[in-house]
Amino acid sequence: MLLPPAMRSLADRAAAVQVATRKRLDPQLLAVIQRQNAALPPSPARAAHVALLGQPGTVVVVTGQQAGLFLGPLYTLYKAATAIAAARQLTAETGVACVPLFWLQTEDHDFAEIDHVFVPQTGAEPHKIALAPSAPSRVPVAHRHLGPDVLDALDALALQLAGLPHADEVLALLRAAYMPGVTVTAAFAQTLAALFADAGLVFLDPRDPAFAPLAAPLHRRCLLAAAPLAALLEAQADRLRAGGFAPQVHIRPGAPLSFVAPDAVDGPRYRLDPHANPETWSLVGHPQHATVTTPQVLDWLAHEPLRLSTSALSRPLLQDLLLPTAGYVGGPGEMAYFAQLSPLYADFGLTLPLVIHRDRFVLLDARTRQFLDTHGLTTTDLTAPRDDVLRQLAAHGPGTPPDVRLAAMLAALDLDGLTAELTALDPNLAKAAARTRETVADALAKLLDKHAKALAQRDQATVERLDRARLWLAPGGTPQERVYGMPGPAARFGLQPLLAAVLAACQPFAAQVQDLTL
Repeated sequence: MLLPPAMRSLADRAAAVQVATRKRLDPQLLAVIQRQNAALPPSPARAAHVALLGQPGTVVVVTGQQAGLFLGPLYTLYKAATAIAAARQLTAETGVACVPLFWLQTEDHDFAEIDHVFVPQTGAEPHKIALAPSAPSRVPVAHRHLGPDVLDALDALALQLAGLPHADEVLALLRAAYMPGVTVTAAFAQTLAALFADAGLVFLDPRDPAFAPLAAPLHRRCLLAAAPLAALLEAQADRLRAGGFAPQVHIRPGAPLSFVAPDAVDGPRYRLDPHANPETWSLVGHPQHATVTTPQVLDWLAHEPLRLSTSALSRPLLQDLLLPTAGYVGGPGEMAYFAQLSPLYADFGLTLPLVIHRDRFVLLDARTRQFLDTHGLTTTDLTAPRDDVLRQLAAHGPGTPPDVRLAAMLAALDLDGLTAELTALDPNLAKAAARTRETVADALAKLLDKHAKALAQRDQATVERLDRARLWLAPGGTPQERVYGMPGPAARFGLQPLLAAVLAACQPFAAQVQDLTL
């Protein structure tokens, strides 16, 4: 089995829900969830969902994301919204209570990935707002606190949003959460929880002293059975490659799927690699090339389990060992993790959950929608190179389309007739005639291409509108949702209209890109 159950199949969805109903939350985990969510902005809907988690038969749809500055890219919102929509639909389809849960990815340590956000600029490239640069660190983001520079970032954001109709409410939301001394995680969670308070999105942060003992059995097994687990993963990687898929995560032979913090719970974390000495592990990337022993790690698991943390491949296992997971919402990369993990799920006695592709949206206003429709363009067209879009723009303008014109010019030259006459006179001339026709056709096509681009460039107002649309919808040819963060669109359209439109448009089991006009 390479891939999880088909999310589009009603029968598979119902089966996944039924499997998940057999698992009940550990009371210790329920207590962690209750305490963590009680610290978030008040929400009767969230409180009701937390209460449901204590009831037998309740299942969850999980999603998660790194704690990016001001929520990071737009797809963070879309993940949360998809999880909410999927939970609602599964409840409606099966009658089983299904709760949306956001797993805060606080164990990751690559701060450079999350210390910034991009906002749109009129007629210019996206503007990057970032926290002050810091030295590379392997410390999990859970232990990172915001400094005074977050106030500078908020001021820079205010400057960029100035003049937008809903800038004040966006800035008020962010200033209430992002303050010096607050952890990066807490600011992120408070903001996302406030946005989805009415939908009852529940949160879980694994960097919690009371949570860590629950994760210890997984880390122990990953350590003691490192070689056979890695062998299962490598065999699966071979099957994926044979099927034409590229494994998402490189497998280290004999290496555990956990990170270890050798200095302290809140210290830098490292991967482990087998060492030449028995029961000894190398700390990959350690500046002093240090090692640890299996007894040391087992002692930490017994007394300081927060010293161990998950990797990209062990996090889904931990999630589904502890939670009654009916489905997981992720992007393409996360879906690929599950394709690699299927033999480990079987080895751990787990059933793969539904893997649900997050909804994908392209936000645009009515004026931009009208511009695209007038010129025969789609939002997907705008991800192409600019010259290609200009050619398409010209092809839908007045006059004969270039391909039709080329065909007419070739017909007027009657190269086919000349080729036939030459071939009849001397068959050896057939190749020369064909090459000549190909050369002429290529030269004419290039000339007409230049003509089309020149026509498009002549209408400078149209070109300027095109460039503005490209910067908003597909900056640098990259999908909007992967570049811009929440603040720009929310300040433009309003927080509640934006969230309401996204939630209403979510089709969690369709896996398609939708244009969303606000």
